[in-house]
This record gives sequence, structure tokens and C-alpha cells, in this order.
Amino acid sequence: MPEQYQYVGGELGLFAKAVNWKEYWLSRVAPWVSGSVLEVGAGIGANTGLLLKIPALEKLTSLEPDSDMAQALARAVADNSWPVEVRTGTLTAISLEEKFDSILYIDVLEHIEDDAGELARAGTRLKQGGRLVVLSPALPFLYSPFDREIGHFRRYTKKMLREITPTDLRLANIAYLDSVGLLASLGNRLLLHKPMPSETDIRLWDSVFVPASRLLDRLTFSQIGKSILSVWEKV
Repeated sequence: MPEQYQYVGGELGLFAKAVNWKEYWLSRVAPWVSGSVLEVGAGIGANTGLLLKIPALEKLTSLEPDSDMAQALARAVADNSWPVEVRTGTLTAISLEEKFDSILYIDVLEHIEDDAGELARAGTRLKQGGRLVVLSPALPFLYSPFDREIGHFRRYTKKMLREITPTDLRLANIAYLDSVGLLASLGNRLLLHKPMPSETDIRLWDSVFVPASRLLDRLTFSQIGKSILSVWEKV
């Protein structure tokens, strides 16, 4: 992301209503997050308040490169009295002397063209034993007009993420999420070609598909899904 960055997507408000999905990925992310936490690409704060529910989180810094979104995030922080520090910029705005216990990219890495370089930069800002947590859309064959519309460079496989592991980090966990939602994404990719889901689409997915995925993902040991969660540790 360039320093003067303007987000091209328009889906953030729409997906803010996907409460079941947010609760699900939070339950999978939370065990890996503790201490001082950096949220990269915080957007308008759709996930910021949610992250504050993580029991082991002690301090949250939210970083957003789009200045308009950063201002909206700052307003949300003030309106909700969240104990969050908001900063405007990319990861390069964070000094190399400042280290975090956890760095999070929640549906962000796919928007960054140089993803390998971004992960390497994140690694230099982790404390020893710290964790880098990335949630991204999965499976390149699902790449659709919707992905293109909101500025995704790619969707990921386990192999792709393993290949961009920084040399100073160890891949500690990798798993697919939302196995049932995969069917909805595949249907849109092959049949509907919709550039943006409707509010009705989001409600259906969140109320029916996501609860079913929480069960099926356990039964399939998270071997398939339309999202992928990766965790690296600083060695």
C-alpha cells in the first residue's frame, strides 16, 4: 500500500452486519492474540471493538492507511470510548524500535500487492515469541468480480502462505474456515458473477451458512473453506 492510500472497496459497512461470522473468526483468532496488539488496515473500525473482547489483549493500536477511514475510525473510537490508539499510515509508519506481542491482518493482506514484503516488515516489529495473525480469502479458483471490485490482488492457499513465510518467523497454525460458505462463493463465481453481494445475501450467509460452517469445519478439521487463517511466531 502506498503512503497516500485510498481504499477502493465499498463492502465494509455491508460486512459489518455479519455478526455470526465475526464471532466465529474471533473465536479462532483469540487464542493466538495477547499483550500489545497492532491491528493493520483497521478500516472504519468494523473489527476494532470486537478485538477488544480478546481476554489476553492488553493494549490495542489500530493502523489505517486511508486518511478518511482513519478519521472515521478515530470518531468510532471516541464515540464508543474504546481504549484504542489510532494511527494513520502503513506499517512503515511504525518505528522498528516499537515492538508488539501480536500483529493482526484481518482481511487486509490480499489488498497488498507485495504481500511477502509486508509480512517481512511485520516480522521486524514483533517481539521475540510474538505472533503474526492473518485472516484472508481463500482459494484462487473462487476469485470473482467481487474480489476485483474491492481491490483483492489474490486469494490464498496454504501453499501460497507457506511460501511467503518470513525467514525469522515460524508458521505455527494454518486452517481453512467457512466450508459451507464456500458453496455460496462458488455459486457466485460460476453462475451469478455479482460484483457486490446484497444485504440479503449477507444475512443469508451469516445466519445460515456460518453456523453450519462452525460445525462442519470441526468435522473436516478445517481442511476446506472460503477463508484461511494463518499464524506465525517470531523465532
